[in-house]
Amino acid sequence: MNTVIHYPANQNRLSKTPFLFYLITAVMLLLVAACVPAANTQPTVTVTIWVDGAQTTQVFPAGSTVQAALQMAGIQINPLDRVSPPLATLLADKDSVVIIRVTEEFVLEETTIPFQRQTVRNESLPEGQTMLIQFGQNGVQQITHRVVKENGVEVSNSAIKSITLQEALPEIVMVGIQTPFTSVEISGSLVYLTAGSAWLMSETTGNRTPLITSGDLDGRVFSLSPDATWLLFTRTSQQDGEINALWALNLQSKSAEPIDLRVRNIIHFADWVPGRGQTITYSTVEPREIAPGWQANNDLQLLSFNSSGVITNQEEILEANSGGIYGWWGTQFRWSPDGSALAFARPDGIGLVDFENNQLLALEDLIPYQTRGDWAWTPQLDWAPDSSVLYSITHTPMPGLSSDEISPLFDLSAHIPEDELAFSLAAQTGMFANPVCGPFQTKNRYSLAFLQSIFPEQSESSRYRLVIVEQDGSNPRTIFPPDGSPGLEPQRIVWGKTANDQAPVWLAVIYQGNLWLIQSETGQSQQITGDGSIARVDWK
Repeated sequence: MNTVIHYPANQNRLSKTPFLFYLITAVMLLLVAACVPAANTQPTVTVTIWVDGAQTTQVFPAGSTVQAALQMAGIQINPLDRVSPPLATLLADKDSVVIIRVTEEFVLEETTIPFQRQTVRNESLPEGQTMLIQFGQNGVQQITHRVVKENGVEVSNSAIKSITLQEALPEIVMVGIQTPFTSVEISGSLVYLTAGSAWLMSETTGNRTPLITSGDLDGRVFSLSPDATWLLFTRTSQQDGEINALWALNLQSKSAEPIDLRVRNIIHFADWVPGRGQTITYSTVEPREIAPGWQANNDLQLLSFNSSGVITNQEEILEANSGGIYGWWGTQFRWSPDGSALAFARPDGIGLVDFENNQLLALEDLIPYQTRGDWAWTPQLDWAPDSSVLYSITHTPMPGLSSDEISPLFDLSAHIPEDELAFSLAAQTGMFANPVCGPFQTKNRYSLAFLQSIFPEQSESSRYRLVIVEQDGSNPRTIFPPDGSPGLEPQRIVWGKTANDQAPVWLAVIYQGNLWLIQSETGQSQQITGDGSIARVDWK
């Protein structure tokens, strides 16, 4: 009998379960093992870092540079910090890295500039007498210091920049000295500028009165009114962006104080209008940092004021303009004695001011002189005492030169505006001949003084001699200085005022820094001062 044994239907699958279980487990273990990192067998170095007053020891992979190690340690290095050893150095085990924190700051410090004391010798005071003409004032200097600190400790402090915020003003004391020169009788009022102060001579050259002793007159303008009752002058300005300021002083009152006319930056022209009382005309400039220090406006302004300094009228006659060739230098003006005409001169021409149409009327076009420098030549002007003739200097061409503008030749010329005539009086006088007409000596006769260049073809640097001619240029006479003596520096000669037609006529000149009087007829000369500090003279 056959026995049949029956198994359950799923028994075959169950018999396979252990094998699959072990297989799956083994695979999973292999996968887990693959995810577990292998043991760290890379070599390392241990480094001690000193920074910010603390010490830290850290482990870095071998072959790390100092820079890499600091980055891994999260330590920031500032641009000025010092690191030892250098950042590119490879680290070895048990190395030390030292970081010195370096900081810098800039500190501003204001210091005092002490004023200096100056002594000016002056014959105008009695011997031994002193006069304080300017109070001293300390200046202020701003110094920038660079302060360097290492780990918070200052290691250097150095000045790297210095700026003067305020210039120091010197204390100026005028000391009287005995004058060895003989006094000369004079008519009218003679004012002179010495060591930045204004003085007055009257009756005799030994009778001297201080007018303004501030020591800050710059000499750009120094003019007596036609009746000698007022002095117009400029003084240096202490304000930023200002060159100088225009002032006036009443000479009739001993207690009068200078009046600020509130006009600034006058370089070439400011003067009284004849016959108009306290009325002046002036021309202005704009200050510049580059040479010559200004840009001329070439304008013309009129201003009237009363004895208290109140401005009663102000007009613009000529508005600012380019001023022609080399107009940046500026325009000169000259009133006729009767106040009927105002002449102008600029590098490229001379003419008259048309007050009706507020414009310039040319009398003669000039060849502008090429100075090759930061200045421009402008012809000097003067009127005959009856206002009929205008005298000037003319630039003339020289044959054989590549350009007329470089010609060294200059002539003395005369113009009669009413007749539209012009003619030459003297050839090759020099560019700074500066003609000045004297008073009438006889009816309709007067003399003309001018400076003659010793070296006419080098008149820009030459010295000059004083020459007197008749009004038509005839009978020239060289009267000063004597032959063999050094010549005069370029300047405007001043004719003296005469008491009557029979009195000798003096001319005032500045020679070697001193005031001299010269008789126009005889050439007799008399030294008046000896301290060598005279800068300007006027005589009415």
